[in-house]
Amino acid sequence: MRTWICASGESFDLIALKVYGSEEYAEQLLEANPDHVGTLIFSGGEVLILPEIEIPEDGEKAEESTAPWL
Repeated sequence: MRTWICASGESFDLIALKVYGSEEYAEQLLEANPDHVGTLIFSGGEVLILPEIEIPEDGEKAEESTAPWL
């Protein structure tokens, strides 16, 4: 299991972009970390679980979804 130690000012979408290459994976990141679902901006030091996500090959589009906070 991989983890991520949040830096001050990071958000789920920014972490998804850094780790998986796209903000679209923020929902899976949220689902793997239910204790932090209400956190919009991390203060720093929080440890998140990084779920294994199958990332499509170049040219393939990932399944579209609406962010859970919308």
